[in-house]
Amino acid sequence: MDRFQEMQIFTTVAQEQGFSSAARRLGLSAASVTRAVAALELRIGTHLLVRTTRSVHLTEAGQRFLEDCRRILAEVQEAEDSAAGSHAEPRGQLTVTAPVLFGELFVTPVMAGYLAQYPDVSINALLLDRVVSMVEEGIDVAVRIGELPDSNQHAIRVGEVRRVVCGSPQYLDEHGRPNHPQALAGAPVVATSSIGQQRSWLFLDQGQPLSVKPEPRLVVTANQSAITAACMGVGLTRVLSYQVASKVAAGELEIVLAEYELPPLPIHIVYQGGRKAPVRVRSFVDFAVNALREHPALNMRRYCAK
Repeated sequence: MDRFQEMQIFTTVAQEQGFSSAARRLGLSAASVTRAVAALELRIGTHLLVRTTRSVHLTEAGQRFLEDCRRILAEVQEAEDSAAGSHAEPRGQLTVTAPVLFGELFVTPVMAGYLAQYPDVSINALLLDRVVSMVEEGIDVAVRIGELPDSNQHAIRVGEVRRVVCGSPQYLDEHGRPNHPQALAGAPVVATSSIGQQRSWLFLDQGQPLSVKPEPRLVVTANQSAITAACMGVGLTRVLSYQVASKVAAGELEIVLAEYELPPLPIHIVYQGGRKAPVRVRSFVDFAVNALREHPALNMRRYCAK
């Protein structure tokens, strides 16, 4: 078995976090996959994986080796594509991740448009409300909302979102529009436990941090449920502006306390490899950047000024 095949097997085991699932994906026997990884570790002289009864995990050396394997295999694939005359035509599989609701509203249309333009590419989309390791889970492109930690990954800013308080016009007509965050203390509130809204809502008052702890009438685990309840007049809720952009535009919800909001959160498209990334990754990043930057809901000063 050559080294490139060993690398492919190792990266698949790392991504699947198991030998049996990796073997099924590769169309090999579990025994041959196990032997290939064992031979690789023996030749390198260190353990790359920690085996447990339920799964396998990367060691520190395995993490570094996985990054190198992905880079080398991507460069080999790119060289083959170029030699075959297909360098300019994306093909193969992409793995993309994004937050659930953002992915449903914005990334899914982008993926559909990209697939229509590039029929030789397939996409595996992981829509998750958690930050996944791009290396460990084999992610090619990720959409991140919020400030990015320092890393060797490439990032392109495509927009921003605000943390907004909103309610239905009917609710606000009946209960009044709050003119200061402290007014939320006694107001009916729909809280979303997924982003900590049961605890405190943070604002800026004349440049100084202000924390308000509302007492919610309704607590839900999904932002969409909170938005639905707010539209029905149950109370005020606090979500990210892109999540209610269409409701605001339609007049179903109204944003309040905008002058006390925290600074907007940036949205980035993150990918690995830079100019050496496979053509399918670069072409998807270019396509997604153009599409998302044009979306008015991601330029919130223009879209949610109401």
